[in-house]
Amino acid sequence: QVQLVESGGGLVQAGGSLRLSCAASGRTFSSYTMGWFRQAPGKEREFVAAINWSGGITYYADSVKGRFTISRDNAKNTVYLQMNSLKPEDTAVYYCAVRVGEVYHYWGQGTQVTVSS
Repeated sequence: QVQLVESGGGLVQAGGSLRLSCAASGRTFSSYTMGWFRQAPGKEREFVAAINWSGGITYYADSVKGRFTISRDNAKNTVYLQMNSLKPEDTAVYYCAVRVGEVYHYWGQGTQVTVSS
């Protein structure tokens, strides 16, 4: 059974930092692109960042570019999202997923990030 488990969320003041982790089990995703998404209350799920299998190619939404950094440790089957200079608008449930072809699969349960002003 494939499972992705996000962790590291919490409550932080504006300008603070958090590091999210996404641990995969049941399958090795070293050869797949991994992505982070978020969903704020009353809003649709939004792409945040993605990283290819080698870690050499990354993508970021304009809203987080320069503040967030995605990375991965294939030996640990884990992807990370370092979030700096957090803003209240970053408040959301953050999800990770694996991209197969053009579609993301195996969504995790999400971890709540709340940024207070």
